[in-house]
Amino acid sequence: MRNLLIICFLILFYSCLKQENKRSNDNLLKNKLPYFISSDYTPRWFNDSNELNNKHKIPSFSFLNQNGDTITNETYRNKIYVADFFFTSCPGICPKLTKNMSVIQDKYKDDANVLLLSHTVMPWTDSIPVLKTYAKRNHIDEVKWNLVTGAKEKIYSIARDGYFADEDFVKTKDDSQFIHTENFILVDGQGFIRGVYNGTIPLDIKRLIRHIEILKREEIIIHQ
Repeated sequence: MRNLLIICFLILFYSCLKQENKRSNDNLLKNKLPYFISSDYTPRWFNDSNELNNKHKIPSFSFLNQNGDTITNETYRNKIYVADFFFTSCPGICPKLTKNMSVIQDKYKDDANVLLLSHTVMPWTDSIPVLKTYAKRNHIDEVKWNLVTGAKEKIYSIARDGYFADEDFVKTKDDSQFIHTENFILVDGQGFIRGVYNGTIPLDIKRLIRHIEILKREEIIIHQ
């Protein structure tokens, strides 16, 4: 009888421990975003900042924005930002991407720590004046949102190897293909990818905004 009671106690204790661990993990998932360090976008959580050493970050870049200003990683250092890829003459998903980026722009218009970055994938036609006209037409705040152009090979390289944004390239490894992705990529102040969203779906934009709020709290803790 005594042994039976001990066994029952151990089962109950183990069950409670599992429940507590589950609650702890759920809280962790709610209060900290994962990291995306490979092109398959598998989410990873790290308990220690030392575990992030040598993990994938957005590589160094230098492009020109709609005003002809040079935009680099330093522009976004210690800032949360959302990146995407588009072209100004796109008749399909790009207007949706721009509209939904504008939702984020309006949401964080007074928050200098949240920025936006859109790369043209047709730099041979999207010159600085073209980007400037597009920016004016879409009421883009030049302080918060950079539309950038540059050498095609550099833009395509950072899209594929930096942001893992080109799903077709992941499958085919054909670098001659045109990039047209609907992904919005959330990047933290240290240059790590922290979220991937469908930029054409309003529900995903709401999810992105929720995640920005989580990331803002993380960034406050990091800089305390």
